Amino acid sequence: MTRRIAVIPGDGIGAEVMQSARTVLDLLVPGTGETFEYTELDWSCRRYEECGEMMPPDGLDLLAEHDAILLGAVGWPGVPDHVSLWGLLIPIRRAFQQYVNLRPVRVLDGVPSPLRPELAAGVDMLVVRENNEGEYSEIGGRFGRGTPGEFASQQAVFTRTGVERIARYAAERAAARRGSVTAATKSNGIVHTMPFWDEVVRETLEKSPVTLKFEHIDALAAKLVMSPRSFDVVLGSNLFGDILSDLAAGVCGSIGIAPSANLDPTGRFPSMFEPVHGSAPDIAGQGLANPVGMLWTVVMLLDHLGFAAQGARLMSAIEASLRDPASRTRDVGGTGGTTEVTAAVLAHLTGQEEKE
Repeated sequence: MTRRIAVIPGDGIGAEVMQSARTVLDLLVPGTGETFEYTELDWSCRRYEECGEMMPPDGLDLLAEHDAILLGAVGWPGVPDHVSLWGLLIPIRRAFQQYVNLRPVRVLDGVPSPLRPELAAGVDMLVVRENNEGEYSEIGGRFGRGTPGEFASQQAVFTRTGVERIARYAAERAAARRGSVTAATKSNGIVHTMPFWDEVVRETLEKSPVTLKFEHIDALAAKLVMSPRSFDVVLGSNLFGDILSDLAAGVCGSIGIAPSANLDPTGRFPSMFEPVHGSAPDIAGQGLANPVGMLWTVVMLLDHLGFAAQGARLMSAIEASLRDPASRTRDVGGTGGTTEVTAAVLAHLTGQEEKE
């Protein structure tokens, strides 16, 4: 069987970490008994500067023919972030009903956390972010441009369907872990949407075996720093989940190691996998990019496609490589670069094969 993967390296270090991903996949895929067929796409800010569009008009139709999408990073000076986001990532997430943004968060051996050791040890949580609606809606606008009375309005949109399905997904993941869901809210200050979010989440999970609690976003942000080990699955709206997942990655030492998946749990459409870090123009082309976020993202891709054994092997190799400063990049206290880290992961994978 052939699995079709759309590959979008994007901008900056996206191409560098994508090469690491492809190298690792070339080693792992033969062991699956299946083949991967890649379609590499030049959709990026460079394309926007040359053509005036991040992707072609038939881009979504092309992606729909694939089993999954692997994305490097998007963004570059000179192209506003809202152009790159709304010209590529958000259309993909919404057209393919990728309503789950899933971000694993762990403190890994060898990666120094900014927290005291007793606070950081054993941190292992999932951030489940609603990915299709909420605060990132298109409703609103700017009025009276250039006048003293100019103003901007932005409308958040929460639907019962959207809240119910993300709450169910969070509960399913929690049931397979430690059985606890913490839902982020701000219902004491946001008078309509957040009370609605709270009510629907509570109603959806009232018969679920998991434990549900609500935390106001400001207090939750503090607790994620002060007692991160106490969290299992953190559920957030589009905006709150976005912020909390980056905060949690910082707690674990670096956003450079953080993976993510944009999932359509029904399997009707392709899901998209991307590391959390951006395109990092300041280090692009210098061989300094940390490929771990992308390689951990590949673990999630393999799991999603049904290759859990290969994903587990890769995760084990990543963890082993991080224990040695020579195979860690500078952002996590190491001395290696992209090439050295990738080579170390490959060596650990090869060593696993030899032991078997």
